[in-house]
Amino acid sequence: MRFREAIPMKHTVIAPVGDKIDALFVGIREFPTEKVILITPKNYDNDAKKVEKELKKFKIPVKSIEVDGSWESVFKTIAEIKPGLENILINVATGDRHTRCAATSAAFVNGLKAFAVEGPVVQMLPVLKFSYYKMIPDKKLSILNLINEDEACCKSFEELSTKLKMSLPLISYHINGNRKSEGLVQMGLVEVREKKGRSEITLTSLGRMLIDGHVDVSE
Repeated sequence: MRFREAIPMKHTVIAPVGDKIDALFVGIREFPTEKVILITPKNYDNDAKKVEKELKKFKIPVKSIEVDGSWESVFKTIAEIKPGLENILINVATGDRHTRCAATSAAFVNGLKAFAVEGPVVQMLPVLKFSYYKMIPDKKLSILNLINEDEACCKSFEELSTKLKMSLPLISYHINGNRKSEGLVQMGLVEVREKKGRSEITLTSLGRMLIDGHVDVSE
C-alpha cells in the first residue's frame, strides 16, 4: 500500500517591522508560509516596502498595516487580524524593542503561537492563555467600566465611591489591593497618581484594551 506524502501546513505569519527584519526570512525558511502580514510603524515604512519586494520573488502575498508603534496599536491590530484566520504564527523577533515586546505580549494574551529568532535558530515560545475576566471580580470590572465610560468625571476615589455606591475603603481595596489580594494597580489595569493633593485613577493601555475588547478574554 502506498501512502500519500503529507502536505505541509502553511501559515499566516504576522511580524512587526523594525531593526531585526531579517529574522522574517529565517522564519519563512522554517515554516511554510502562505501569507505575511507586516505591522508597520510609520518610521519603518520604507523597510516594509523592501520586504514586500523581496517576498514577491517567492510569490508570497504581503499586507502591510500601519501603526503608530505603541503597545496599544500593536495589540489592537493583532486582535483585529486574528478573527477568520487559521494557522497564525507571530514572529516576535523582527521589530524594534517596543514592538517586539508588544507582539510577544499580544501573542500570550490571545493564545497565539509565536516564535523568536536568534541568528539562524528558530525557537517556539510557549502558548499561554490569560482569561482576564475570570481573574477580575464584578466590582473591579464595574470600576474599570465606569472609568472607561467617563474618565473626566470619575478619576478620584471619592467620585468612584459616589457613582458606584461603594465605601471609600472598598474602592481603595479593589484598586490598591492588600497582602492577600491583588488590586487593579497590581494587575496593571489602572494607574494612580497624585494630582493637586488628590489621587487620580486612570486606565492603563492594557486596561483600555481589555475593556475595548482588544485582549482575548474567552476561555
